[in-house]
Amino acid sequence: MSTQSRIRSLFLLASLLAFLFATHGVVSAPPLPNPVLYLTGVEAFQQGGKQFFRYKFDVFNKDQYPAEMFAAAPNLPPCGANTKSSRTWIDIFDSRGKRLYGFCAISKPADLNQLWFGLEEGVVPPSYVYIEMNDRQTNTKYKSNLADTSE
Repeated sequence: MSTQSRIRSLFLLASLLAFLFATHGVVSAPPLPNPVLYLTGVEAFQQGGKQFFRYKFDVFNKDQYPAEMFAAAPNLPPCGANTKSSRTWIDIFDSRGKRLYGFCAISKPADLNQLWFGLEEGVVPPSYVYIEMNDRQTNTKYKSNLADTSE
C-alpha cells in the first residue's frame, strides 16, 4: 500500500470516528401514539327544520400530543376561507373508510374532546368510526382505533 493510500485510509477512518462521536449524543423525540377514540354521548339537535343526531367523541390520550401540532398554520394550504387553520386536521371515517366529517381548526390538544359527526334522524349510523389526525407540516397521519357509536 502506498503512502498516499495509507493517508487516505487514515483520513477516512478519522472522519468516520468523528461522525460517530458527533451523532452519539443525538436523541430523537419519541414517536407519538395513535389516538384512542371513544364515544362520549349522542344528542338530538335541530337544523333547517330537520332533526339530527350528533355522535360526540373524545380522544383519551389527547394530553400526549404537543400543542404545536394544533397551532395556526398560515404557511400551509387554507381550509376553505380559513387561512389560519391548524397544522393538524382531523377527519372522522366510518369503518369502511367513508369520510363523515372533518375539523381543520382544532387549536389545542384539549379540544380533541369536541369531535363529532351528525346524521339525520332515521339514518342508521355506522357501527364503528375512527379518526385520522393529519399533521400537515410533517406529513404524518395518526389513525385511531375503531370506536363504537352506540351508548
